[in-house]
Amino acid sequence: MKAVRQYGLEGVRVQNVSELAGVSPGALYRYFESKEQLIRECFTYVDKQAAAVFDHLNFNPFSMLTDPIGAVRSLWFPYFRFWVSHPDETVFYYRFRDSAVFPQYNKTRDASYFESFGNMVREFMEAFPSLRQINQDMLWLHVLTSTVMYAKYVVEGLLPNGQETEDTIFQLLTVGLSGYLQAGLTQDRASGRPINNLQKIR
Repeated sequence: MKAVRQYGLEGVRVQNVSELAGVSPGALYRYFESKEQLIRECFTYVDKQAAAVFDHLNFNPFSMLTDPIGAVRSLWFPYFRFWVSHPDETVFYYRFRDSAVFPQYNKTRDASYFESFGNMVREFMEAFPSLRQINQDMLWLHVLTSTVMYAKYVVEGLLPNGQETEDTIFQLLTVGLSGYLQAGLTQDRASGRPINNLQKIR
C-alpha cells in the first residue's frame, strides 16, 4: 500500500514492494502469483478493517427516529476517522476502487464481512421507507466512496484535519439524505392498522 501511494497503482512494481518490505521479489512470489493478486489481497485486507469499524459501534435503533441525522453521524464519524488515521490504506483503497479493474473484481468479491453495516442499513430502511425511493447502489456509493475521497484529501493535505472539516464533509454528504429520513407508517400485522415506526420500535 505504501508502494502504491508512492508510485501509483499502474506504476508500482513488485520490486518496489519488495524493497519497502525488505524481502526479495522471489519471496513475494512464493505467496502471491502476481502483482494483481497482491493488490487484490491488500484491498480485501483494508476492506475488512473498514467493515470492522461497524462491528464495534453501539447502534441504538430508537435513536434513528428520535434523531435520524444524529444516528447517521454516530456511524459516519468513526468510519471517516478510520480512513484519516490510515493514510497509506486510504490512498491505496481510493486508487483501487477508482481503477479500471475494480468493476470486474467487484462482481466476484465476497463482501459478507460488511454484515453489521448491512444490518444497520436494513434498520434504516425499515424505519424510513422513503429511502427505498433512492437507487440503493447510488446511495451507498455516494456515502461510502465520497467519505474515502474526502479522507484522501485530508491525508494528502488538501483539506485540514480537524473538526470543522469533518462537520462540513458530513453536512455535504447528508444534506440530500435529510428529506428521506422521515419516519413512515407501516401496517400492524395483527390488526391491519397503520402504525408509526416510532411506535413499532417502542
